Amino acid sequence: MSWDLESIESLFKEHDDFVVTREENCLLIANQDGIDAWLAISGEQILVETLLFASSEVKDKAALDHEILSTHMLFPLTTVGISTVGDEEYYVAFGALSAQSKSESIVIEVETLFQNVASFLDAYETHLS
Repeated sequence: MSWDLESIESLFKEHDDFVVTREENCLLIANQDGIDAWLAISGEQILVETLLFASSEVKDKAALDHEILSTHMLFPLTTVGISTVGDEEYYVAFGALSAQSKSESIVIEVETLFQNVASFLDAYETHLS
């Protein structure tokens, strides 16, 4: 099955753990802990991303980047990157999977992203001012 936003929105509305809102070409998915993630379909990929913290909050970006690259394998299915929102850079957690993925895989990707956010914040908090 090839997914579109409408079918993914229906998939997540079946789960009481999430609040799903349609925002133009994306879905905004919020969990019960108040964490928001953006889900979009880009070509043959489904991308899901959440903000972690502003780059301006980081004391030593080189040290944080080194730690992220050294520990990324500890966090399943989720990667940390940098995205620009407005005029500010943010560290983000994101995952990507095929637009042909099973429904269970999409749900697992989003659930794992939400679980990893707390772990990322704990692991990297010493780098924040």
